[in-house]
This record gives sequence, C-alpha cells and structure tokens, in this order.
Amino acid sequence: MVKDRKRPGFPDEEKRLQWLTLLCDAFDIIDKGVSAAVREHEKKFKSRLACGKGCGACCRTHSDIPLYPLEMAGIYWHLIEKSEQPLRGIIKKQLLGHRKGGPCPFQVDNACSIHIVRPIACRQFNVFSRPCAEGEDPYYTRRNDVLTPLEEYTHRAIEVMLPFYGITDGPTKARAVKTGFIHTQARVLQDCNWLELAIRMDEYSSGAKAKKIP
Repeated sequence: MVKDRKRPGFPDEEKRLQWLTLLCDAFDIIDKGVSAAVREHEKKFKSRLACGKGCGACCRTHSDIPLYPLEMAGIYWHLIEKSEQPLRGIIKKQLLGHRKGGPCPFQVDNACSIHIVRPIACRQFNVFSRPCAEGEDPYYTRRNDVLTPLEEYTHRAIEVMLPFYGITDGPTKARAVKTGFIHTQARVLQDCNWLELAIRMDEYSSGAKAKKIP
C-alpha cells in the first residue's frame, strides 16, 4: 500500500514513452485512492492496516490477479530496461519456471520486485487487523478486514489509461468506464506465459553488452 508518497514515475523515460506517463498517472490516482480508503476504513472499523514490508502471503495465495495490457507493458519495460543483477537473474529464473496458476513470479524474498509498477489489483488489496495466514484469502475468511477501494478513484484511473486503448474523446471515455470496457482486456497474471519476458530480458542484456564492446 502506498501512503503519503510522491507520484510513482520515471521523468526521463516518460519524455519518450507516452504510455508510461498514462500508467504512472493512473497509479498515482490509485495510490491516493488507497490512502483515502485506508483512512476511512481505520476510522470506521477502529482497526489498523496489517500489510507491511516482508508480508507476501497474498502473492503466493491469490491465483486470479487481473492484469491489464497497459500494466503488462509497464512490467515488461521495467524488468527489461530497469532491473539489475542479481535481482534480474533471480526474476528471470522464476519466469522460466513459472507454471499456469502458480504463485506470482515477481515475488522475491517475500517482497515485490516490481513494486513501483505492480498492478492496480495489487495496489488496492490491503488487509487490516492482522496479516494473512499462509494460504488464507481474507476476502473469504474475514471480508470486513479487506479494504474496499473507492470507485471514484478507480474510475478516474481507468479513464486516464484509456488513450492506450485508442479511446480519447470525453463521451467515449465515459461510456467505456461505465460499461467496464477495460475489464474485457484483462488477463490473469498467474495464467500468463512469462517465457517471452525472460527471453526479452536476455535479448536486451545481450544488446546492451554488445554496445559496450569497442
């Protein structure tokens, strides 16, 4: 959960990658919405946020995390161009060994290796009172301890993302948000074939090394 933090972003890269600005703007809206929802939940239920660094049970338990194409583009870009060794090698190995329905391949040592570009579903999943037990999905075991995202922020974030899908004018954006268009584009993160990403990471590394050879 991002609370009282600055906008996630990459100023230099965003100058050349317009889609990256859309993604970072959307994440910024979501993070602000999560912060507002956390404050409302804590006030209403008198319970404190239990999520924290090193708590990664949900990454291993959840098997249906939705991932939008723009979010996938962000993950690809971040791991291909921004990740460094030794983390890069660990992630590539996990991508190569990932099987459909398995745990999130981006979790390393109980931490999210793509935290700054993690999907909206991950940003919005927050649990109160106590951390998740291993194998527990609190949405079903203790629903009142799971954050309910504020729709206003979610809709605004989705609207910001829509130009990536060729939807740019106001009325069409409003209609797309209302009809849930973006959800028809989603895939399940755990069901994706991440082999291509591992290959692309290798290709980028090889190209970068080649450029350094005199």
